[in-house]
Amino acid sequence: MASSDIYERGFDESSGRTIAADTCPECGGALETDGGEITCRDCAVVIEGCRLDRRGPRIFPDDDTSKARTGAPLTEARHDRGLSTEIGYKTDANGNALPAKKQRQLNRLRREHSRARWRSKAERNLATGLSEIARIASELELADSLREQASSLFRTAQDNDLLIGRSIESIAAASVYAICRLNETTRTLAEVAAVTPVDVGCVENGYRTLNRKLALPVPPQSPIAFIPSIADEFELPAQVEQRAREFAARAHDEGVSSGTHPAGFGAACLAVAASSMADPPTQLALADAADVSAATVRSHRDRLIAFLTDDE
Repeated sequence: MASSDIYERGFDESSGRTIAADTCPECGGALETDGGEITCRDCAVVIEGCRLDRRGPRIFPDDDTSKARTGAPLTEARHDRGLSTEIGYKTDANGNALPAKKQRQLNRLRREHSRARWRSKAERNLATGLSEIARIASELELADSLREQASSLFRTAQDNDLLIGRSIESIAAASVYAICRLNETTRTLAEVAAVTPVDVGCVENGYRTLNRKLALPVPPQSPIAFIPSIADEFELPAQVEQRAREFAARAHDEGVSSGTHPAGFGAACLAVAASSMADPPTQLALADAADVSAATVRSHRDRLIAFLTDDE
Protein backbone atom coordinates (compact mmCIF):
# COMPACT_ATOMS: atom_id res chain seq x y z
CA MET A 1 0.00 0.00 0.00
CA ALA A 2 1.34 3.42 -0.89
CA SER A 3 2.13 5.86 1.88
CA SER A 4 -0.28 8.41 0.42
CA ASP A 5 -3.18 6.00 0.93
CA ILE A 6 -2.33 5.70 4.60
CA TYR A 7 -2.48 9.44 5.21
CA GLU A 8 -5.62 9.80 3.16
CA ARG A 9 -7.35 7.61 5.76
CA GLY A 10 -5.98 9.84 8.48
CA PHE A 11 -4.27 7.01 10.38
CA ASP A 12 -0.54 6.45 10.78
CA GLU A 13 0.08 2.70 10.78
CA SER A 14 3.74 3.06 11.74
CA SER A 15 3.10 4.97 14.95
CA GLY A 16 -0.43 3.70 15.62
CA ARG A 17 -1.81 7.22 16.06
CA THR A 18 -4.12 9.48 14.11
CA ILE A 19 -2.48 12.58 12.65
CA ALA A 20 -4.29 15.86 12.17
CA ALA A 21 -2.85 16.78 8.74
CA ASP A 22 -1.61 15.09 5.59
CA THR A 23 0.56 17.99 4.40
CA CYS A 24 3.38 19.92 6.02
CA PRO A 25 2.11 22.97 7.93
CA GLU A 26 5.32 24.88 7.07
CA CYS A 27 5.76 24.39 3.32
CA GLY A 28 2.76 22.28 2.29
CA GLY A 29 4.95 19.38 1.21
CA ALA A 30 4.21 15.69 1.51
CA LEU A 31 4.73 13.87 4.80
CA GLU A 32 6.46 10.55 5.36
CA THR A 33 6.77 8.26 8.36
CA ASP A 34 9.92 6.46 9.45
CA GLY A 35 9.78 4.43 12.68
CA GLY A 36 6.86 6.44 14.04
CA GLU A 37 8.49 9.82 13.32
CA ILE A 38 6.55 12.00 10.87
CA THR A 39 8.67 14.42 8.82
CA CYS A 40 8.27 16.55 5.73
CA ARG A 41 10.01 15.34 2.57
CA ASP A 42 10.76 18.87 1.37
CA CYS A 43 11.80 20.94 4.42
CA ALA A 44 12.54 18.00 6.79
CA VAL A 45 10.56 19.54 9.66
CA VAL A 46 9.55 17.00 12.31
CA ILE A 47 5.76 16.96 12.71
CA GLU A 48 5.59 14.23 15.35
CA GLY A 49 8.46 12.83 17.41
CA CYS A 50 9.25 9.17 17.71
CA ARG A 51 7.60 7.40 20.61
CA LEU A 52 9.63 5.40 23.10
CA ASP A 53 10.23 1.84 22.05
CA ARG A 54 10.06 -0.45 25.10
CA ARG A 55 10.17 -3.76 23.27
CA GLY A 56 13.80 -4.41 24.15
CA PRO A 57 16.94 -4.58 22.02
CA ARG A 58 17.23 -6.47 18.78
CA ILE A 59 19.12 -9.76 18.76
CA PHE A 60 21.13 -10.88 15.79
CA PRO A 61 22.23 -14.49 16.30
CA ASP A 62 25.18 -15.71 14.27
CA ASP A 63 23.14 -18.38 12.55
CA ASP A 64 19.98 -16.33 12.07
CA THR A 65 19.44 -13.10 10.14
CA SER A 66 15.73 -12.69 10.86
CA LYS A 67 16.38 -9.70 13.19
CA ALA A 68 13.69 -10.95 15.57
CA ARG A 69 12.96 -9.04 18.76
CA THR A 70 12.92 -10.71 22.13
CA GLY A 71 10.14 -8.54 23.60
CA ALA A 72 10.22 -6.64 26.87
CA PRO A 73 12.93 -7.55 29.38
CA LEU A 74 12.09 -10.09 32.06
CA THR A 75 11.24 -8.79 35.51
CA GLU A 76 11.44 -10.38 38.92
CA ALA A 77 8.47 -8.32 40.11
CA ARG A 78 5.95 -10.56 38.31
CA HIS A 79 5.32 -14.18 39.21
CA ASP A 80 5.74 -15.22 35.56
CA ARG A 81 8.54 -12.68 35.00
CA GLY A 82 6.35 -10.56 32.72
CA LEU A 83 5.31 -13.26 30.26
CA SER A 84 1.61 -13.30 31.19
CA THR A 85 -1.20 -12.88 28.68
CA GLU A 86 -3.85 -10.21 29.12
CA ILE A 87 -7.24 -10.54 27.41
CA GLY A 88 -8.91 -7.30 26.36
CA TYR A 89 -12.40 -6.08 27.14
CA LYS A 90 -14.47 -3.93 24.80
CA THR A 91 -12.08 -2.95 22.01
CA ASP A 92 -9.72 -4.74 19.68
CA ALA A 93 -6.05 -3.96 18.99
CA ASN A 94 -7.00 -1.06 16.70
CA GLY A 95 -9.34 0.53 19.22
CA ASN A 96 -12.52 -0.52 17.43
CA ALA A 97 -15.53 -1.45 19.56
CA LEU A 98 -16.34 -5.16 19.70
CA PRO A 99 -19.88 -6.49 19.22
CA ALA A 100 -21.78 -7.80 22.23
CA LYS A 101 -21.36 -11.43 21.15
CA LYS A 102 -17.58 -11.06 20.95
CA GLN A 103 -17.49 -9.35 24.35
CA ARG A 104 -19.36 -12.25 25.95
CA GLN A 105 -16.89 -14.65 24.38
CA LEU A 106 -13.96 -12.64 25.78
CA ASN A 107 -15.59 -12.68 29.22
CA ARG A 108 -15.73 -16.47 29.14
CA LEU A 109 -12.14 -16.70 27.94
CA ARG A 110 -11.01 -14.26 30.63
CA ARG A 111 -12.75 -16.31 33.34
CA GLU A 112 -11.16 -19.58 32.22
CA HIS A 113 -7.80 -17.87 31.81
CA SER A 114 -8.01 -16.57 35.38
CA ARG A 115 -8.85 -20.04 36.68
CA ALA A 116 -5.89 -21.60 34.88
CA ARG A 117 -3.47 -18.82 35.76
CA TRP A 118 -1.87 -20.59 38.71
CA ARG A 119 -0.20 -23.91 38.10
CA SER A 120 0.25 -24.56 41.82
CA LYS A 121 -0.38 -23.06 45.24
CA ALA A 122 3.27 -22.06 45.44
CA GLU A 123 2.90 -19.94 42.29
CA ARG A 124 -0.24 -18.33 43.70
CA ASN A 125 1.59 -17.53 46.95
CA LEU A 126 4.46 -16.09 44.92
CA ALA A 127 2.10 -13.80 43.02
CA THR A 128 0.50 -12.67 46.29
CA GLY A 129 3.89 -11.89 47.84
CA LEU A 130 5.15 -10.01 44.79
CA SER A 131 1.97 -7.93 44.68
CA GLU A 132 2.46 -7.06 48.35
CA ILE A 133 6.07 -6.07 47.68
CA ALA A 134 4.97 -3.82 44.82
CA ARG A 135 2.40 -2.14 47.07
CA ILE A 136 4.90 -1.60 49.92
CA ALA A 137 7.54 -0.24 47.54
CA SER A 138 4.99 2.20 46.14
CA GLU A 139 3.92 3.37 49.61
CA LEU A 140 7.54 3.90 50.66
CA GLU A 141 8.44 5.54 47.31
CA LEU A 142 11.26 3.10 46.65
CA ALA A 143 13.06 2.81 43.33
CA ASP A 144 12.14 0.10 40.85
CA SER A 145 15.57 -1.46 41.29
CA LEU A 146 14.86 -2.00 45.00
CA ARG A 147 11.51 -3.56 44.15
CA GLU A 148 13.23 -5.96 41.76
CA GLN A 149 15.78 -6.94 44.41
CA ALA A 150 13.08 -7.45 47.04
CA SER A 151 11.11 -9.64 44.63
CA SER A 152 14.19 -11.73 43.93
CA LEU A 153 14.83 -12.10 47.67
CA PHE A 154 11.22 -13.22 48.20
CA ARG A 155 11.67 -15.88 45.50
CA THR A 156 14.81 -17.10 47.24
CA ALA A 157 12.97 -17.25 50.57
CA GLN A 158 10.17 -19.31 49.02
CA ASP A 159 12.65 -21.67 47.36
CA ASN A 160 14.25 -22.24 50.78
CA ASP A 161 10.86 -23.01 52.40
CA LEU A 162 11.00 -19.95 54.65
CA LEU A 163 7.31 -19.20 54.08
CA ILE A 164 6.19 -22.32 55.92
CA GLY A 165 4.57 -21.30 59.20
CA ARG A 166 4.86 -17.60 58.40
CA SER A 167 2.52 -15.16 56.70
CA ILE A 168 3.22 -14.06 53.14
CA GLU A 169 2.81 -10.41 54.13
CA SER A 170 5.47 -10.62 56.86
CA ILE A 171 8.08 -12.19 54.54
CA ALA A 172 7.24 -9.69 51.80
CA ALA A 173 7.67 -6.76 54.20
CA ALA A 174 10.84 -8.31 55.61
CA SER A 175 12.23 -8.66 52.07
CA VAL A 176 11.64 -4.97 51.42
CA TYR A 177 13.26 -3.97 54.72
CA ALA A 178 16.24 -6.28 54.11
CA ILE A 179 16.85 -4.80 50.66
CA CYS A 180 16.68 -1.31 52.16
CA ARG A 181 19.32 -2.35 54.68
CA LEU A 182 21.51 -3.91 51.99
CA ASN A 183 21.35 -0.75 49.86
CA GLU A 184 21.74 1.55 52.89
CA THR A 185 18.33 3.13 52.26
CA THR A 186 17.03 4.60 55.50
CA ARG A 187 13.73 2.88 56.26
CA THR A 188 12.98 1.76 59.80
CA LEU A 189 11.02 -1.32 60.77
CA ALA A 190 8.18 0.88 61.97
CA GLU A 191 7.99 2.69 58.63
CA VAL A 192 7.77 -0.60 56.74
CA ALA A 193 5.26 -2.10 59.18
CA ALA A 194 3.09 1.02 59.00
CA VAL A 195 2.18 0.24 55.36
CA THR A 196 1.64 -3.50 55.88
CA PRO A 197 -1.26 -5.45 57.41
CA VAL A 198 1.10 -7.05 59.97
CA ASP A 199 2.69 -5.57 63.09
CA VAL A 200 6.31 -4.65 63.72
CA GLY A 201 7.02 -7.93 65.53
CA CYS A 202 6.07 -10.01 62.48
CA VAL A 203 8.23 -7.90 60.17
CA GLU A 204 11.16 -8.10 62.59
CA ASN A 205 10.76 -11.86 62.96
CA GLY A 206 10.66 -12.28 59.18
CA TYR A 207 13.75 -10.12 58.73
CA ARG A 208 15.69 -12.07 61.35
CA THR A 209 14.71 -15.30 59.61
CA LEU A 210 15.90 -14.04 56.23
CA ASN A 211 19.10 -12.67 57.71
CA ARG A 212 19.88 -15.89 59.58
CA LYS A 213 18.84 -18.49 57.01
CA LEU A 214 20.14 -16.72 53.91
CA ALA A 215 23.23 -15.12 55.51
CA LEU A 216 22.51 -11.67 54.10
CA PRO A 217 25.54 -9.34 53.98
CA VAL A 218 23.72 -6.56 55.84
CA PRO A 219 26.03 -3.66 56.78
CA PRO A 220 25.57 -1.88 60.13
CA GLN A 221 23.39 1.20 60.03
CA SER A 222 24.99 4.58 60.57
CA PRO A 223 23.29 7.34 62.60
CA ILE A 224 24.31 9.82 59.91
CA ALA A 225 21.83 8.24 57.47
CA PHE A 226 18.85 9.04 59.75
CA ILE A 227 19.73 12.67 60.44
CA PRO A 228 18.34 14.21 57.18
CA SER A 229 14.90 12.58 57.47
CA ILE A 230 14.53 13.58 61.14
CA ALA A 231 15.73 17.12 60.45
CA ASP A 232 13.24 17.50 57.60
CA GLU A 233 10.32 16.78 59.92
CA PHE A 234 11.19 19.82 62.04
CA GLU A 235 12.51 21.97 59.17
CA LEU A 236 15.75 22.57 61.02
CA PRO A 237 18.33 24.92 59.48
CA ALA A 238 21.08 23.47 57.33
CA GLN A 239 23.69 24.59 59.86
CA VAL A 240 22.07 22.49 62.58
CA GLU A 241 21.90 19.44 60.35
CA GLN A 242 25.55 19.90 59.35
CA ARG A 243 26.64 20.12 63.00
CA ALA A 244 24.67 16.98 63.80
CA ARG A 245 26.40 15.19 60.94
CA GLU A 246 29.80 16.24 62.29
CA PHE A 247 28.89 15.01 65.78
CA ALA A 248 27.71 11.68 64.41
CA ALA A 249 30.82 11.26 62.26
CA ARG A 250 33.15 11.98 65.19
CA ALA A 251 31.23 9.61 67.44
CA HIS A 252 31.32 6.90 64.78
CA ASP A 253 35.07 7.25 64.25
CA GLU A 254 35.72 6.95 68.00
CA GLY A 255 33.26 4.05 68.44
CA VAL A 256 30.95 6.03 70.73
CA SER A 257 27.88 5.14 68.65
CA SER A 258 28.65 1.41 68.66
CA GLY A 259 25.85 -0.62 70.16
CA THR A 260 23.37 2.27 70.10
CA HIS A 261 20.13 2.62 68.18
CA PRO A 262 21.18 4.40 64.94
CA ALA A 263 18.01 6.46 64.58
CA GLY A 264 18.00 7.29 68.30
CA PHE A 265 21.64 8.37 68.22
CA GLY A 266 20.95 10.51 65.14
CA ALA A 267 18.09 12.19 67.01
CA ALA A 268 20.45 12.77 69.94
CA CYS A 269 22.97 14.43 67.63
CA LEU A 270 20.22 16.74 66.40
CA ALA A 271 19.19 17.47 69.98
CA VAL A 272 22.74 18.57 70.85
CA ALA A 273 23.17 20.52 67.62
CA ALA A 274 19.83 22.32 68.02
CA SER A 275 20.32 23.16 71.70
CA SER A 276 21.56 26.64 70.79
CA MET A 277 18.35 27.46 68.89
CA ALA A 278 15.73 29.76 70.38
CA ASP A 279 13.01 27.11 70.09
CA PRO A 280 14.66 23.68 69.67
CA PRO A 281 12.56 20.53 69.22
CA THR A 282 11.85 18.60 72.39
CA GLN A 283 13.34 15.22 73.17
CA LEU A 284 9.89 13.65 72.98
CA ALA A 285 9.30 15.04 69.50
CA LEU A 286 12.71 13.86 68.32
CA ALA A 287 12.05 10.45 69.84
CA ASP A 288 8.74 10.18 68.00
CA ALA A 289 10.42 11.10 64.72
CA ALA A 290 13.12 8.47 65.28
CA ASP A 291 10.56 5.90 66.54
CA VAL A 292 12.35 5.43 69.85
CA SER A 293 11.59 6.37 73.43
CA ALA A 294 12.49 9.72 74.95
CA ALA A 295 14.74 7.91 77.43
CA THR A 296 16.78 6.52 74.50
CA VAL A 297 17.32 9.99 73.06
CA ARG A 298 18.19 11.37 76.51
CA SER A 299 20.75 8.65 77.27
CA HIS A 300 22.37 8.98 73.85
CA ARG A 301 22.44 12.76 74.22
CA ASP A 302 24.21 12.53 77.59
CA ARG A 303 26.63 10.03 76.13
CA LEU A 304 27.38 12.33 73.19
CA ILE A 305 27.79 15.40 75.40
CA ALA A 306 30.25 13.54 77.64
CA PHE A 307 32.25 12.46 74.60
CA LEU A 308 32.34 15.97 73.13
CA THR A 309 33.40 17.44 76.47
CA ASP A 310 36.23 14.96 76.96
CA ASP A 311 37.30 15.37 73.33
CA GLU A 312 37.72 19.12 73.76
